[in-house]
Amino acid sequence: MTRVMASGVFDIIHPGHISYLEQARSYGDELVVVIANDDTVRRSKHDPITPEAMRARIVGALKPVDRAIVGGHGDIFDTVRYVRPDVIVLGYDQKFDTDDLQRRLEEEGLDGIRVVRATECAEDLNATRRIIAKIRSMGGAP
Repeated sequence: MTRVMASGVFDIIHPGHISYLEQARSYGDELVVVIANDDTVRRSKHDPITPEAMRARIVGALKPVDRAIVGGHGDIFDTVRYVRPDVIVLGYDQKFDTDDLQRRLEEEGLDGIRVVRATECAEDLNATRRIIAKIRSMGGAP
């Protein structure tokens, strides 16, 4: 069995998320999705709109996903050790460099994990930032 790991914030589910998760699922038999914890979201992007447990529940209910977990507060490699994936699929816009991540996994003794990047979804509203910008342009939330 090939276990695949994907990760992200998943704050407002949109077609880009669905495309990413479908692509990730295509790399194996089981898809485990790591949801960024609220502290990580605050540090890297914004205050989360939806709490981490709710985001994990929503993502876990999506068809391509076998299991969704909230990521830890420590080293990302701790989460990788916990999930034990054969493949890690990065979102098209995630800031990781695939080759660098592959090298760092090997340095951490996590050999044999393949790292691939998903392609961008062609939908207009394929990113949370675009959805929020559209809501603002329509006179919605500040």
